[in-house]
Amino acid sequence: MEITFLLNGETVALTNVKPTTTLLDWLREERGLTGTKEGCNEGDCGACSVVVQDVDGQKALNSCILFLPQLNGKAVRTVEGLSAQDGTLHPVQDAMIKHHGSQCGFCTPGFIASMASAHANGATDYDNQLAGNLCRCTGYAPIIRAAEEASAEPVPDWIKDELPPSPEATSMQPVSSDALARLYAKMPEATLVAGATDVGLWVTKSLRDLKPVIFLNRCADLTEVEITEDAINIGAMVNMNTLREVLTPYFPSYAEMLRRYASTQVRNAATLGGNIANGSPIGDNPPALIALNATLNLRLGDRRRSLPIEDFFIAYGKQDRLDGEFVESISIPKQPDRLKVYKISKRFDQDISAVLGAFNITVEDGKIAAARIAFGGMAATPKRARHVEDALIGKAWNEETIANAWKAWEQDFTPMSDMRASADYRLEIARNLLTRYYLEDLGAQTSVLEVQP
Repeated sequence: MEITFLLNGETVALTNVKPTTTLLDWLREERGLTGTKEGCNEGDCGACSVVVQDVDGQKALNSCILFLPQLNGKAVRTVEGLSAQDGTLHPVQDAMIKHHGSQCGFCTPGFIASMASAHANGATDYDNQLAGNLCRCTGYAPIIRAAEEASAEPVPDWIKDELPPSPEATSMQPVSSDALARLYAKMPEATLVAGATDVGLWVTKSLRDLKPVIFLNRCADLTEVEITEDAINIGAMVNMNTLREVLTPYFPSYAEMLRRYASTQVRNAATLGGNIANGSPIGDNPPALIALNATLNLRLGDRRRSLPIEDFFIAYGKQDRLDGEFVESISIPKQPDRLKVYKISKRFDQDISAVLGAFNITVEDGKIAAARIAFGGMAATPKRARHVEDALIGKAWNEETIANAWKAWEQDFTPMSDMRASADYRLEIARNLLTRYYLEDLGAQTSVLEVQP
């Protein structure tokens, strides 16, 4: 493949690029830019973070799971390129020195990249912005103090890159969903790469040789969001941070769950379509979308079809998707907000869910008029709790009804035990989350972030 992008202000034109070469490997092995570090090599530690600029602005991304073709027409800044040519430090670099925010230094370049991205965007929620950067020796207090001090300084002119001209379409990097549909229909054996936050690990951890590869990041129409009178229509390439912004006015509990979805770097890359299409039983979006009665829109060539998202997941590793068919968009019907989404994990930030429960229960005149309850981590696929729903609908909205639904949970789920949780724990948590939903509906404070001593 042929790609062109800016690296620390200079144009880079590459030919015959292996599509699955990661930016991290290329920086270190081909360019000698070893400031960017390899830690986990799976997007968890943040040591490899860089700043990437596109038409939407600057964002921090994990270079270890970022393939070179995803940079076509963009600009990259590594830690070596954040200071000026005359040696003037970026404000976050200067503040890190003043506040002794670095000790062993291994994590520091990644922190600097994340802090510079936050600084450029005026983001000061540092607990969120830096949740994807791990430090084992310095600790976060001096780093956050440095970020706070730097926030008062202007964004340096030298890191505001003028993007290179938009590159021409390439054979494996279509620029629209129409072009993608034609290409994928002819080449259904290809691997689709959206954000690469999952597929990237196939390369870095499983050492898979992916051939051929189709990149979706230039399909601008797949990043569109349309709000109509009846629905919220979300393109498959909408990333998690954008999705959070879109959903906050309509379903704030869903949006709050997305704050805990991986890290800022991963959310900047991970797409809604990818999180659905990979069919993971522990994907965080499908349970919430099932509870909202969302519709999945698929496309194969010129043919389109839609189905309830719950019907997409057939069995572990198997989805209702034909060869050459891809997720084009997701439609969420507008509705009164009765949704609560609960993510249960060992770590609060950046952890895979042991259980994720989504509850959408309608109560009229003290009785349960409708219920949609879905879980991840409880079965081989994201799954509705239909027996529990049946045990609730038509009954009084009270603790007795919840208690009477106790046995129904075992009819819906027979979870497995693994390193994240035991089967008994998962089943007990699921039952308790229904009680939590009920108590919150009465106005009780149940979140550990809200309860005060």
